[in-house]
Amino acid sequence: MTTRAIAFAVLGGSAVLIGGLALSGSPVKVRAIEAARVAKASVATPVAKVPPKPVAVAAEDPADAYVVKRVLNVPEPLRHGAYYWDTEGVPEGPIVITVDLVAQTLSIFRSGYEIGTAAVIYGADEKPTPLGVFKITQKDAHHVSNLYGAPMPYMMRLTNDGVSIHGSALMDGKYATHGCVGVPTAFAKLIFEQVKLGDRVIVTSGEMLERGGRITAA
Repeated sequence: MTTRAIAFAVLGGSAVLIGGLALSGSPVKVRAIEAARVAKASVATPVAKVPPKPVAVAAEDPADAYVVKRVLNVPEPLRHGAYYWDTEGVPEGPIVITVDLVAQTLSIFRSGYEIGTAAVIYGADEKPTPLGVFKITQKDAHHVSNLYGAPMPYMMRLTNDGVSIHGSALMDGKYATHGCVGVPTAFAKLIFEQVKLGDRVIVTSGEMLERGGRITAA
């Protein structure tokens, strides 16, 4: 099996690596696919977005590293608004979320097994999504932004100044956020039910990792 990406995002008609992690191995069956309305929608051309420059992340003890054991088999490029989810046979264990701003995708791992992936929208221009390693510090299923008055369903806070992962009704590549990571609301609910306070979220700008490698930032 040749090396492949965790999933793909369609950017200007081109498939690119997602999750920042290029992996290889046997595919697994994916049971959850994009909603019917998404399948009928055309893929909008995203506005030009310049991801922020990567920031240095201190290396951690290899003994604490998180080994990737499985990735989902995604048979086609992900569209904005689409997601895949499969927890069948996956053991309970620690959760790690990876976000790649170049590929515009998010992946969630449990015990090293990828259980979900989706295309995302993110902050650009004057309010970019920050890079680095974050902990989920707050969860609110019915959150409304204090700054913009906008609904942020299934909000999972990453920073004190309001950056979070949350559900978004405007899942289209031509939209941007005020620094947050927006995912389909149904997918946000699935993530929300899996994570707990303190779980790690790693936001990168194109980090690569071989299958069986370690997400040392986790």
